[in-house]
Amino acid sequence: MIMNISELFGFLFGYIAHNPFVFLFIAIAIGYPLGKVSIKGVALGSTAGTLVIGLAIALTAFSVYGLKIEEPGLVSDIFLMMFMYAIGMKVGPQFFSGLARDGLDFVVIGLIVVFSNFFIVFLGAKLLGLAPGYAAGIISGSYTVTAVMGVAQSAISSGAFKAPAGMTLDQVSANIAVGYVISYVLSSFFIILLIKYLPAMFGIDPIKAGKEAEAEFGVGDDIEALPSTHGFSNIGVLPLDIRAYRVEHQELVGQSVESLFQHFPHAAILKVVRGKQVFDAADNPKLALGDVIGIRGDYHVLIDDGAFVGVEVDEPRARNVDIEVADIHLGKSCYTGKTIAKISDEVGFGVYIKALFRQGHQLPVTGQAVVEVGDVIRIAGSDWCVQQVAKKLNSTPIVESTLTETFYLALSLLIGYVCGHFSVTFGGIPFALGTSAGCMLTGIIFSFLRARNPNFGGVMSEGARSFLQDIGLSVFVAVLASTLGPKILASFQGVVAIKIAALGATAALVPPLLAWIYGLYFCKMNPAILAGACAGGRNSTSAMKGAQNVCQSDMPAIGYPVPYAITSMIVLVLGYLSMVL
Repeated sequence: MIMNISELFGFLFGYIAHNPFVFLFIAIAIGYPLGKVSIKGVALGSTAGTLVIGLAIALTAFSVYGLKIEEPGLVSDIFLMMFMYAIGMKVGPQFFSGLARDGLDFVVIGLIVVFSNFFIVFLGAKLLGLAPGYAAGIISGSYTVTAVMGVAQSAISSGAFKAPAGMTLDQVSANIAVGYVISYVLSSFFIILLIKYLPAMFGIDPIKAGKEAEAEFGVGDDIEALPSTHGFSNIGVLPLDIRAYRVEHQELVGQSVESLFQHFPHAAILKVVRGKQVFDAADNPKLALGDVIGIRGDYHVLIDDGAFVGVEVDEPRARNVDIEVADIHLGKSCYTGKTIAKISDEVGFGVYIKALFRQGHQLPVTGQAVVEVGDVIRIAGSDWCVQQVAKKLNSTPIVESTLTETFYLALSLLIGYVCGHFSVTFGGIPFALGTSAGCMLTGIIFSFLRARNPNFGGVMSEGARSFLQDIGLSVFVAVLASTLGPKILASFQGVVAIKIAALGATAALVPPLLAWIYGLYFCKMNPAILAGACAGGRNSTSAMKGAQNVCQSDMPAIGYPVPYAITSMIVLVLGYLSMVL
């Protein structure tokens, strides 16, 4: 017997209700592409898309078919903690190193944005008479930081928040979701317009500001990614090349590759081709007349001194050398306390020293720079050359890879979970870090330590970190939607949606405007960089990209990281406080 449309949908919703795993991934599978749909450059976002689809399915299942979709709470807890850990791993190095590198002004801008957002929402919710839960949702949505909903839920589940008489905890959770959805949609759109047109609103030519910033920061092209952060292994453009020469001078015959490096430390022989045989530098072969050798060195050295070997030839086998970038954490050795030039001459066989870091801060790489125990040297060279240099410096090279150290992930989640349970009471109000915030804090600490010593857990694949962040938040939001769907209509009673929209838009736009005024008139910051800082304080990458477009420059990105890193952590604390206060 053929089912009609109503029966078919009834069967499908019944199947989803009895198989919560199916619900989770239907919400994510539809929500992700929905969130990427862009209207005039504004998209809902994958997380908000997942939440909207999850709420729609759960609400329809309950209101039409009387079915409740129940997801295990443990699923939500696990994935939220993984998400928070991944966020901590991302912002940790920026958070600490940026404080000194980018100055106090960027820090103050971030603080202005995050605290003014909190006070506007918290006091506004009181004045408008909004029920508990709405304030945390509006903070989360107006800041476009979905994780705030997670810490707000932690305040509920931990008992730090007590529902008032006549109101259930489920209803409070539904209020959080409603506040988030309405304010998120509005703030995502309007923050891009605000940041994009702030210069014009104050009579500033954004293109001129962008060019002035480029001229001011032109020396910053050599800024390298911090150790153990995404992109640290990018080779980039190096002032070295590999060229092939035929050995035609008798004085070179019989000399080994290693002995020649001692005489010519700025021109290392990496390959020796003899007929059909190809020798690596690791074999330390002795040269013979007619050999073709692949030499890696500075361009000017190869051009000026190449004739000393012989004529340059086209021999691909002599130039077939894979180059990798590695970070080396200096242990105690006879080379600490020496200059970069001395180390390069003595142990820098075939490698190029790209960067030098001390306590998470990049130092200029000059020949007279002295290295110390604990410094991190970034070098580029063939695998064998890199391994040799690391061995002589009493260390192990760290390269970017697809591997992830699961031990440190488990240890961090364990520590964060345990620490998150501790509670302190002030004024009769219990305060706890919360398991999710605890995991984020351990992620920040672990990434901070690894940026100073890459041997601490090795590098975490950015693909793995990004996956933890995406899937962790998406599953958490989908579980939240399944719980709140049946109750969400009650949160739209009266004019509450209008109040949320007005308060959310105000909280999204006024704080970056205040930060702009501070940066422009008190700090005299370049408007292009200031626009990026305001976007970072508001955690909006899209707004930063809008600023780049209107400035026709990439310079707004300079102001983005420090306010972003600082506010990413503080807004979670304030979201938690908005519940317990």
